[in-house]
Parts: sequence; structure tokens; C-alpha cells
Amino acid sequence: MVTFLCALGALILGYIIYGTFVEKLFRPTDKPTPAMIHNDGVDYILLPTWKAFLIQLLNIAGLGPIFGALGGALWGPSVYFWIVLGTIFAGGVHDYLSGMISEREDGQSISEVVANHMGDTMGFAIRVFSVVLLILVGTVFMTGPAGLLSKLTGVSVSIVLPCVLLYYFLATLLPIDTLIARFYPLFGACLIIMAIGIMGGMLLGVGGHTMPEMQLANLHPKGDAMPIWPLMFITVACGAISGFHSTQSPIISRCLKNEHLGRPIFYGSMVAEGIIALIWAAAGITFYDGTNGLAAAMAKGGAGSVVYEICTGFMGGDGSMTGYIGATLAMLGAIACPITSGDTAFRSARLTLSDWFKVKQKNMVNRLMFAVPLLAIGGILSQMNFDIIWRYFSWTNQTLAMIVLWTGAVYLHKTIKDSKAWLMAAIPAAFMSAVTFTYIIQAKEGLQLGTNISYPAGLAFAVVCIVLFARKISQD
Repeated sequence: MVTFLCALGALILGYIIYGTFVEKLFRPTDKPTPAMIHNDGVDYILLPTWKAFLIQLLNIAGLGPIFGALGGALWGPSVYFWIVLGTIFAGGVHDYLSGMISEREDGQSISEVVANHMGDTMGFAIRVFSVVLLILVGTVFMTGPAGLLSKLTGVSVSIVLPCVLLYYFLATLLPIDTLIARFYPLFGACLIIMAIGIMGGMLLGVGGHTMPEMQLANLHPKGDAMPIWPLMFITVACGAISGFHSTQSPIISRCLKNEHLGRPIFYGSMVAEGIIALIWAAAGITFYDGTNGLAAAMAKGGAGSVVYEICTGFMGGDGSMTGYIGATLAMLGAIACPITSGDTAFRSARLTLSDWFKVKQKNMVNRLMFAVPLLAIGGILSQMNFDIIWRYFSWTNQTLAMIVLWTGAVYLHKTIKDSKAWLMAAIPAAFMSAVTFTYIIQAKEGLQLGTNISYPAGLAFAVVCIVLFARKISQD
């Protein structure tokens, strides 16, 4: 319990101290924002600060901080270190820069931001990369909540899934304040109740479970066959750093009143997601009394079943009506996370394509032109095995995060000449370069080579990226 509370406190202090430091280095201004300049009543709309924060949080807090955190918890409490350090020094910086650079460049999609600063070749690659990632995200966050809703209601997944798909279609197509901004306060309330309820259940020892203390040992049931580096760093994904977030931040960068809201909305949302991931990682190893019990539960019923058991165990264990209502709200919070990321994944894919092909989106026909094929592809992919899609999503997700961090470092070097502000992006970018390359060399969906090859290869790739970055900034 002590180390969990210390990790929780570190995340909060990270937002206050390092978040302020990041903001100071970036130097926000009072210039008119894209929402003021390009207000179109569809995507560029001024939103209240609280609503912008809530939408950003729900956009990014998909299945990653729940399913990903539970997967990361299989390595034991060592996952706390990655969630805390990753959130503060990598994820928070990544989300802040992607949102604020987009803010300064007319709310452009992240693919256009990368093209502006990394060149046309990289721009084309990242456009394709982003659309593929967003479709994968939308698919993962379509099948995941459909399974959870089926678990909660007893209705067949084959019936629930088309309903989720229909909602995603409408959220992709309609103005942001028609569905998204109206439903998100309700979803947000469920999310907050879920996080507080699960955490409270653990801290109070509901069910007689004891929270384990943090340690660095690899406690994965498969032992050395599943090394912490780099597998845990890819598995946790959204709970520490996520490239998917950079595709979501421009949605809100088109809705802000001024740049000074960047820290609470972009950096703050990432810290809030880190807290959610920390709670679920702790819940997994606490509720099942260790990694062996968690692994057995995951193997038996999958992550959705584990979420259901934890919600009912920590919040509805006494069998009372109050407990039942609390457990149901917690489950709805777990369902809200992926739904509120899946809907904006397809929306962001539409915006990415519209920015790419320079097609204005105020006209309904233009929106349909992109929305219909995107949702059709997502519907087809939803029939694939969830675990396969998730594995490819995780690596694609972290690779995009690495690219966006390098882009942020180049941007900071270009625009802030009298400081070393670029280091706050370049250092985590180099780290993620090593993580993503090591993983794809080692993982079963990659080359499946041993650690004696993958570790040096990952380090060498990071060095190459550093050299290329140095050459890039020397030319600017």
C-alpha cells in the first residue's frame, strides 16, 4: 500500500512540478487560437475548459490504462515504475507537445505536423501510419467495449457490436458538440467513480486482499521467457506513453480558448490516465493475490472477465444494492474508456484524411465521403481475433509516439533558439526508439530473435536516431 500511495503522489507532483517546467520551456502565448480563427461549427468550436479536459481525457483513456495495465501487472509491481516515470517524462511531454504544436499550426492533424517538420517523405509515411493506427484503435475499442457490455447486460456480442458501430458512425460524422460533448460528462462521472471505487476497495482491504509493495523483480509467471525489457514497456502503452494520444490532441487543439490551457488539458489528462493505469495495475495483482492468480484469470476468461470480477469484487462484494450499483457504475466506467476513445479514433481518422487531401469538412457530404469507408473497414476488422489486433496496435502505437517525440524535439530546436528545450523531447524519443526496435526484433509478431541480438540492435537503432536528429537540427 505504501509504494502505491507513493507512486500516486509522484504522479500528482509530476504534474505540478515537471508539467510546469515543460510549460515554461514551451512558452505559451496569448495569440488567437484556431477555434477563434476558423470556427466552423463542426470541428473548430470553442469549448469550456472543463469540457475540453474531460473530452481529452476520455479520448485518450481507452482500453490501454485498463487492459494494458492489467497486462503489464503480470510482471508485478515493477510496472509502477514505468507508469510513473513514463507518464511524467515521456507521455506527458508527448501529449503536451502534440497538442500545443497542433494548436500553433491551425489545429492540423499530427500527420501534417510531422510533415511540416520532418519532410514530405516522413509526412507521407506518417499519414498512412496514422490512418492505419486509428482504424486499429477504433476496431480494438469497438470489440472491447462490446464484450464488456455483453458481460454486463447478458446480451449477445453480435447484437451489441452493431449498436457500438452505429454510435461510432454518428460520433465520427456529427459536430463535436452534438454527441461527444453532451454524453462525455456522464461517461466522465462513471470513469471517476470507477477509479475512486476500485482504489478505495484496495486501500480498505475489501475481500481481505493485501496490496503488494513495489519491487524491481520480474514476477511474470513465464519468468525469463517474458523479459521486462522491452515487453512490459509495449504492453502498458497508454498508461505511460501512447502515440494514439497525438492523433487525439489536435481534436481538442481546435477547441481551446488560449494556449495557457495546454498544461491542464494535455499534460494533465495524461497524468490522469497514468493514475487510472496505476489503479488497474495494482488492482490486478491485489485482487488475484499475485501475478500467478492474475495470469490464470486472464487465461480463463480474458481481460474483460477480469475487469468484471475486479469491479464486482471491490465495489459489490457485500451483495447489497449499494454495492451492486457501485459495481455497475465501475463497470460502466471501464466501458466508457474504450467507447470514448474508439469514437474519436474514427473521427480523427476522418480529420487526418481531410487534412491530407485538403477537403473541408463543414459539408456533410464531404464528411460522409471519409466516414463511410472508415467505419466499413472497422466493422470488417472487428471480426478478427482481439488479441492479434491488440498486439499490432501496441507496437504501432508506441512507434508513432517515438516519431512524434522526435518531431517535437525538432520543433523545439527550430522555435526556441535560446535554450535546450528540445532535450525534454529528445531524451524520451531516444528511449522509445530503443524500446520499439528491440520489441519488433524480439516479439512473436516480429522477427522472434533472442535478447543477445535484440538488445544490441535496439541500442544501435536509438544511436542511429540520435545521429539523424543531430544532422537534422544542424541543417535547420
